Amino acid sequence: MKSQSAKPAVVVSFPFHSFRNISCPEDIENDRKVFSGQAPVTSVLHLPTDANVRDYLLEAEGKQRKRPTQVNKEIRQTLESKPFVFSILNGGVVIVARKHEVDEQKKILRLTNPSIINGSQTQGVLNDFFDSLAANDEDGPPIHIKYELIVTDDEDLIGETSIARNFQNDVASISIAGRRGQLDELERALRREDKDSKLQKKETQLSDDYVQTEKLLQVITALIPASLWPKPNEAENPNKVYSYSMKAKCLKEFQETFIKAHDTVDQNHKAAKELYQFYLDIAPQALVLYEKWKSHQGFAGTGIRSITREQREIVEVPDGIIFPIIASLSAFAKKTEKGWKISPPDAFKDSEIIRAAKSVYQNMAGSNPWIMGKSPACYFALYQITSIYQRLSA
Repeated sequence: MKSQSAKPAVVVSFPFHSFRNISCPEDIENDRKVFSGQAPVTSVLHLPTDANVRDYLLEAEGKQRKRPTQVNKEIRQTLESKPFVFSILNGGVVIVARKHEVDEQKKILRLTNPSIINGSQTQGVLNDFFDSLAANDEDGPPIHIKYELIVTDDEDLIGETSIARNFQNDVASISIAGRRGQLDELERALRREDKDSKLQKKETQLSDDYVQTEKLLQVITALIPASLWPKPNEAENPNKVYSYSMKAKCLKEFQETFIKAHDTVDQNHKAAKELYQFYLDIAPQALVLYEKWKSHQGFAGTGIRSITREQREIVEVPDGIIFPIIASLSAFAKKTEKGWKISPPDAFKDSEIIRAAKSVYQNMAGSNPWIMGKSPACYFALYQITSIYQRLSA
């Protein structure tokens, strides 16, 4: 069905890096064209979304949410911690346009009445990300995004495509772990502190009602003490950088530990059993620690520009800053009669590690949170401080 409206033609320029025609015979027979390529993320910032069935969730119904949903957090995390692989990890955007012209020499597409029909969450987070950089007079890293362009004036097809592209899901590792029962004991561990806790066991469980499993495992990995670190060659100085940016690896390592700890045939897995018990014991506290540091009011007055504030209130501290801090707290891991706990000595104050983190952030990471999150030197510097407190209290 062709458009029956007399919508004024609006032509939008879309700079691109690559542009390929991937139309199949059925597309050609039905008077439509399909293209794909890569473009600078800035090309999608201001594209309309009027044909999309899903708006940017942080601006739904015109109400700005104070905290982002988990989907938006994951997109922002990739931008901050791994911008160099954003084009690989992100699903990209699907754009529809009624007409198109291509200028290969200038690498610009001119799209008539375009709209994003899948990728509004990505576009919204990108806008927030670049707004925060502009507010702090910072230049972001060069980032590209995959795009698919469908050129058609069939309004029914546009609607059907928008619906279909927004409600298709692939099976992720988290769902496999959930179906195998590898997350059940972890969930029960959380419920010892909060009987209503629900652990994410499927990739579709992204609402705030669920504790996000991969994030929890990243935090627990950062908290693993040297005595339990699974890599013997790193026992003296565990390299925990991947706990910040490699959630899939943290999940995989947990699954491997689970399998060894539950092996009823091979009894030579004492270290894995002890490590698995640490996961279970520390999970409730790990969750509390992450939420505490994510909006720690002790960062007020530090002048760290990448922190999100609402007037004087600290709303969100980037993971790149807090993961080295959380990893440093592993120096305070102790096995008690009630299981493993993170127990800082009385002499230790949060303000001490915040001051040190600010110095590391500015002097070692060049005031870039994603550099701080990926720098072993930053982790080591903060761990040295907590280790001193731990030795003095022993």
